[in-house]
Amino acid sequence: MVRLCALDLLDTIPGVNQTTAEVIIAETGGDMTRFASAKHLASWAGVCPGHHESAGRTKNTKVRPGNPYLKGALGTAAFSVTRSKDTYLQARYKRLAARRGPLKALVAVEHSIITAIWHMLTDNVPYHELGGTYFIQRDPERATRQAINRLNQLGYTVTLNPIEGAA
Repeated sequence: MVRLCALDLLDTIPGVNQTTAEVIIAETGGDMTRFASAKHLASWAGVCPGHHESAGRTKNTKVRPGNPYLKGALGTAAFSVTRSKDTYLQARYKRLAARRGPLKALVAVEHSIITAIWHMLTDNVPYHELGGTYFIQRDPERATRQAINRLNQLGYTVTLNPIEGAA
């Protein structure tokens, strides 16, 4: 088995360029055995969402303090991947930004990137792109229901006729 360089592995992630990959390797050391899991790495990096709940009420939440250089590199990568086309991370950002807002969605994309980095460097595998249509293909009935509901809200009546030969 050919062992790929960590920089080459990280360069396969959408939004991560050579400079960002160098910062990630410089700050983490490239050795993922220091972190027991991807969650530990995300917590150390400071991209875990905060959760403060008391008496059933959710309070203001902030991300953990972490490595500022790594957080900056991840923020740059997440910001650039949100403007890419037909990628899983961009689709994830759009879904979350609609519900939670753009800043929380950006932190969630950063968390997804650092989780992917941990798995890639631990297993020595390149990034596997799921595609921008992952969420539609995962549950097509849900996507159909959502589209019908949106059209109903706009005042249209929808009847579905399946296309012959399409699968």
